[in-house]
Amino acid sequence: MRDCSTWRDYMKRNSLTTLPENLAQKLPNLVELYLHSNNIVVVPEAIGSLVKLQCLDLSDNALEIVCPEIGRLRALRHLRLANNQLQVLPPDLGQSRELQYVYVDNNINLKGLLSYLYNKVIGCSGCGAPIQVSEVKLLSFSSGPPTIFLPAEVKAMWTEHDHVLPLQELAMRSLYHTYHSFLKDLNFLSPISLPRSLLELLHCPLGHCHRCSEPMFTIVYPKLFPLRETPMAGLHQGRTTVSFVAYCCSTQCLQTFDLLS
Repeated sequence: MRDCSTWRDYMKRNSLTTLPENLAQKLPNLVELYLHSNNIVVVPEAIGSLVKLQCLDLSDNALEIVCPEIGRLRALRHLRLANNQLQVLPPDLGQSRELQYVYVDNNINLKGLLSYLYNKVIGCSGCGAPIQVSEVKLLSFSSGPPTIFLPAEVKAMWTEHDHVLPLQELAMRSLYHTYHSFLKDLNFLSPISLPRSLLELLHCPLGHCHRCSEPMFTIVYPKLFPLRETPMAGLHQGRTTVSFVAYCCSTQCLQTFDLLS
């Protein structure tokens, strides 16, 4: 649907299971995309190229994960992901100042919200209900429940007692700063100079520190802020058990990061 100034695309209730990879090429000026009430399982990485997109509605689908590329949509203001099967959200989602409204209601497997989302308008009723989980990476805090799901890319979880980073993590951070800060081009490297698996990881960190924005590649220092202990608790009145989770890059950031300050 088109008007004189913007493109809007309504593809609701069409039994879609995925989106075309060339969506951004066909609709580069797309501002609003409504895809609720389909059977979408995967959102293609190409969605990150919709640089003018302001509203994305993926409610009532079959999503278990959301591709990290959605975090590149710097014009996005409204994101609706209610009534899916989400377990985690992309680590960098919410860094954009433009994003103001995020709705993830009724995702029973979703137990953690990124700390970046704390100052947004969040809909999360019906999330984090107790379920039986087997063979899933969980993070349990010493304070007891709730546990939260972590992205599969996270190879290890460090605590305040782990002061020395793994060699691979140190090497990846050093390479990233060298080529990103000085040469301004990660494409300078090739599979010949670096194994393909590490080259892909270098191009796409698993997330950035919520305290200092340092890129992280294999490990995180997670910090939990249960929603029931924040000023937002009264808004949901016990209809959710989710927590805000900060991903930190070091023991120093872990100790100094405060969601509520």
